[in-house]
Amino acid sequence: MRIACHTLGCKLNFAESSNLLRQLSEEGHEVVDFHEEADIYIINTCTVTATSEKKCRTAIRQAIRQNRNARVVVTGCFAQNDAKQLSQIPGVSLIVGNDRKHLLAQIIAENEGIPYPIDGTPDDDGGFADGRCSRFPLAYSSNDRTRTFFKIQDGCDYFCTYCAIPFARGRSRSATIDDTVAMARRIAATGSKEIVLTGVNTGTFGQHNGESFEELLRALDAVEGIQRYRISSIEPNLLTQGIIELVAQSPKIMPHFHIPLQAGSDKVLKAMHRRYDTQLYRQKLDDIKRLMPHACIACDLMVGFYGEGLQEFEESCRFVESLPLSYLHVFTYSERPNTAALKMEGKVPIPERKRRSDIMHRISDRKKQAFYTAEHGTQHEVLWEGDMHEGYMGGWTDNYIRVRQPFNANIVNEITPVTLSPDNIDINYIKADT
Repeated sequence: MRIACHTLGCKLNFAESSNLLRQLSEEGHEVVDFHEEADIYIINTCTVTATSEKKCRTAIRQAIRQNRNARVVVTGCFAQNDAKQLSQIPGVSLIVGNDRKHLLAQIIAENEGIPYPIDGTPDDDGGFADGRCSRFPLAYSSNDRTRTFFKIQDGCDYFCTYCAIPFARGRSRSATIDDTVAMARRIAATGSKEIVLTGVNTGTFGQHNGESFEELLRALDAVEGIQRYRISSIEPNLLTQGIIELVAQSPKIMPHFHIPLQAGSDKVLKAMHRRYDTQLYRQKLDDIKRLMPHACIACDLMVGFYGEGLQEFEESCRFVESLPLSYLHVFTYSERPNTAALKMEGKVPIPERKRRSDIMHRISDRKKQAFYTAEHGTQHEVLWEGDMHEGYMGGWTDNYIRVRQPFNANIVNEITPVTLSPDNIDINYIKADT
């Protein structure tokens, strides 16, 4: 069969989708682009925001327009949390929760010809109980031989008041260090030079196995064939001094950190049930910059959460401005079903949320420009990718600056030194990434 897949949301989803498509291809199916006519369309969904769910419905309609006789299979976090809602969308053929996503090839074959089935029994809220998310299959992406997204952890035990992901992904879990390292060796055998370590709450790796994320990093550092690792994201309270020092010392683990902040107000952080305050957050960034002055540091930041008055928002702006951040990922708060935030007071009107988002995006633009400008004249190692756009190829420095040069097939998937300048820094690069 011809099978196409559309993936929404995080790099974890992308790793799982790629793993599934690799399996389907090995079984003899033809994997085609989502914009082409296919026999089966798989939509791997996200439920972080209402916008993510809207994009899922749009993708379903797109698939049906391309082939009205195709089967549309929906999986991922939206499917996990609200299977009943998805089953009511005309054209949806099969709904599979996160816990059985890795079995999709088998499930598709078993359900061939059955209209609108939900794989499993939804609970009273229309989703699958989070207890179903108990298995942990390792997964990695393979559509880009230069960089691989490697799923090393899944689930979250934190239950922040705004977040529905613990309901969709279940409790934190991971494989052992030995099994994870063995998979890294398999990835190295594919020729990929860089691994991006992904998870829902990556820093909790191994906590139920008596192991730790830092121990995993040290073990991966010794794997031959992989020249680069990136930590996709890590909570500030889980970013230990040992991890910071290891990144500073290791030639393989890149000086690139994505550390969620969410709010620059201690009052709002407490309402969110975050496990740190602004003082701890600032200390972590200071520790990084002391050991790695050229490190790239990004953060997630949410605006418009319940109880975030003008005073708290302005406090957050001042705090972010004062930090040595390279850029921000700004999110507008979106109400999520079953989360504790829905019982809170202090709702921020939608237009005000948008205004605050615009302000934070402008702060991010200034931060990014200042970071790039400060790197002019410095030399960094660049891993070159194979895509060509208007005669140019692109790549990433160790500290995650996008650069470009005229296409040269001889250096695809190779690492070369580059002196950064306004002419080769690709500040307008907009591809969705870390």
